Amino acid sequence: MTVKAKPIKKRHIKPGKLISYTILVIICALVLLPLVLTFLYSFFPMSEMKAFLDTRNNYEAGKWMDILLAPAMVSLRQYYDLLIDKPVYLQLFMNSVKYTGAILLGQIVFIPTVAYALSRFRFKGREVLFFMILMLMLLPFQVTMAPSVLTMRALGLMNTAWAVILPIMFSPFYIFLVRQFMISIPGEMMEAGLMDGAGTIRSFFHVVLPLSKPILGAAAALSFADSWNLVEQPLIYLSNTQHLMPLSVMFNTFSSNEQGVVFAAAALYILPALLIYSYFQEDILLGIQLSDMK
Repeated sequence: MTVKAKPIKKRHIKPGKLISYTILVIICALVLLPLVLTFLYSFFPMSEMKAFLDTRNNYEAGKWMDILLAPAMVSLRQYYDLLIDKPVYLQLFMNSVKYTGAILLGQIVFIPTVAYALSRFRFKGREVLFFMILMLMLLPFQVTMAPSVLTMRALGLMNTAWAVILPIMFSPFYIFLVRQFMISIPGEMMEAGLMDGAGTIRSFFHVVLPLSKPILGAAAALSFADSWNLVEQPLIYLSNTQHLMPLSVMFNTFSSNEQGVVFAAAALYILPALLIYSYFQEDILLGIQLSDMK
């Protein structure tokens, strides 16, 4: 008895999908090109990088500037200068780490608890408090800057790290984001927990937080980006304390003789963000999808 093999069907890609894929690949390549060049140029010798960057103003307006894709010799000298020989850069990097870590730690404690209270409890003034959070979320930093400076000055926190950490720790946007997710959790789950003897605090830790993991992961990744790329807040609150500035503020102060160190610092600065977004990628996508469905 012979068994006839089924003919393999050839999959034909529709012209519309092919065009869409091509456009997406081009967009991804354009987005990733600066990142790839930053990491690539961080391994160029400083003399070669300086000679290459000195040619920027020598090109005609209608002529494309050449892109270097391979160094004449791979060099780690700029990383040595960045991490060992010139510790000022490492200090700025550690300032960014301290600010981001402190802000995220405070938000982990504060934001889920406030969002839980606003989504599950009914108390006098709840709607007014939520309306104020919405207003603060919609106002840009330039509008709230003056009251924030006056508040920090009255508390004696100007030119200290707390002036940068505390305002962002109580970010209204993430309170709103997590609250909107928690309010959509079915009440039957909370009632089931209460019937099993779980109180308010136990329900928060064993029911609400596990169900809110996608939105909490998305909020953590987005908050990391905000905290890691601080510029305006340190410039306002730390104007007289340069040694407390994060690396994101001090990039424009590097001299023209330190191009190699700049690329190495940028590569080191980008790396944590790439790792965070890679780790929370599924949570970000799932959080966005669940938010759209709800």
